[in-house]
Amino acid sequence: QVQLVESGGGLVQPGGSLRLSCAASMSIFSRSAMGWYRQAPGKQRELVAVITRGGNTDYPDSVKGRFTISRDNAKNTVYLQMNSLKPEDTAVYYCNAKSSRWDYWGQGTQVTVSS
Repeated sequence: QVQLVESGGGLVQPGGSLRLSCAASMSIFSRSAMGWYRQAPGKQRELVAVITRGGNTDYPDSVKGRFTISRDNAKNTVYLQMNSLKPEDTAVYYCNAKSSRWDYWGQGTQVTVSS
């Protein structure tokens, strides 16, 4: 059974930092592009960061320079380092594992940026 388990969410003040982690099943991790998405109340789910099997990364302009995605293939884990957080970053953050043959999602972790 494939599992993606996120952790690291919570409440942080504006300007603060959080690091999210997503532990994936060994059977898929090394063969997947890994991504982080987020969904705020009343909004569509949007891509936050993606890292390919080869380590190439991409970010939307809204988080570029503030967020960093990385992967540890030995630990089957992908990370999202979030710095300089803003209230508009508040959302449920989801981990995604994707290939030509699958598209798996985690259960999500809440990130709240508020003073």
